Amino acid sequence: MRRKLLLGNWKMNKTPTEAVEFAKEAKELGKLARSNKVDMGVCVPAVDLAPVKKILKNTLIVGAENCHYEEKGAYTGEISIPMLKDLNIDWVIIGHSERRTYDNETSEKCNKKILALLKNNMVPVYCCGESLETFENNGTREFVKEQIITGLKDVSKEDAMKVVIAYEPIWAIGTGKNASTEIAEDVCGYIRKVLRDIYGAKVANKIRILYGGSVKPNSVKAYLSQKDIDGALVGGASLDVNSYKELLTSYIY
Repeated sequence: MRRKLLLGNWKMNKTPTEAVEFAKEAKELGKLARSNKVDMGVCVPAVDLAPVKKILKNTLIVGAENCHYEEKGAYTGEISIPMLKDLNIDWVIIGHSERRTYDNETSEKCNKKILALLKNNMVPVYCCGESLETFENNGTREFVKEQIITGLKDVSKEDAMKVVIAYEPIWAIGTGKNASTEIAEDVCGYIRKVLRDIYGAKVANKIRILYGGSVKPNSVKAYLSQKDIDGALVGGASLDVNSYKELLTSYIY
């Protein structure tokens, strides 16, 4: 049985001072999640990693929003895997649609990052998802398939089970729109089929697939009740402790 996962993505929000206040309030949230067999965490801006991790260690997962695939070098403004490991950060979001759109992040570049993270025994949360135009032209499956195949190129069966896949239709991120449970399950189920084709059923059935895109307390249980949706990648609702708690309690109660 795949354990459910709620993972927040703060994006470019919260100063270190604000992040510390969140972390202090969120310690009990982590205990509630664990007692109900749910993995829960937040991926935060680089400047927030150290203070948030210090407060939330052994309670909530604390992850980064990006990393570079090289260990060091002349990459101004980037954060390396050794830097993250020194802070005891084990989870990293890779290939979010905003980085693909605004920073020209390709699936090939994501592949380099995923391989580097797995080499360092870290957890890549690999994002995939299509634009509204692609969705309306019935191109979702082929588009997402390419992202999965390219992003996981040369990833072994053993390592593939450490990867988390996050399906986020671009047209549902921060728009207030969301894919219906039927649409989300259809695509997540297709992603698992692609994973089965690559790795076989035993491996594919162990990989967690999240849905992301305007997930709210009134919809989270319906999404997580679907056969192939193992959790949610959460945006705005993860910025406030009370709203994030409401998301959790809406699922478990």
